[in-house]
Amino acid sequence: MATTTQARTVLERFPAGAPRGSWPAEEYAAAQRAQGRHAQVVMDLPTDQFLVVTETTTQ
Repeated sequence: MATTTQARTVLERFPAGAPRGSWPAEEYAAAQRAQGRHAQVVMDLPTDQFLVVTETTTQ
């Protein structure tokens, strides 16, 4: 029986204090999705950054 785990890869980081907030991160994630990559934006509270991540499956 094989088990798989979901790991996240950070594609890009954007400072949360930027004047446009999460917009640059959302725009980058949308561009990645347009290229076929499953990208989403998450907030990393300890570093105060928006992260654009993609999930990778490992076995």
